[in-house]
Amino acid sequence: MSNSELAVSLAALILADDGVEITSDKLNTIIKAASVDDVESIWTSLFAKALEGKDVKDMLLNVGSGGGAAPAPTGGAGAAATEAPAEAAAEEKKEEGMKSVAYDLQ
Repeated sequence: MSNSELAVSLAALILADDGVEITSDKLNTIIKAASVDDVESIWTSLFAKALEGKDVKDMLLNVGSGGGAAPAPTGGAGAAATEAPAEAAAEEKKEEGMKSVAYDLQ
């Protein structure tokens, strides 16, 4: 990550922590106050547009907490229903393997 990206990221975090809307102008103000001179205005515009209407604190708190896994089946019919597709997939894979062997022999 370049110094420009880092400076804009940290400025966005400061604004989010204060509960202030993240805009390009506010990002530039913080970056200038921190005496970071080599940040192109494209970075502040990109970050402001990317974070527009988003709750940055919520995004940080939910990092890596993607959708939950499906619950495991419990008991009789559910277990049998799960095994049937697995067996069908294994049989199909076996047939594909046999076809590739047949092509190799010709």
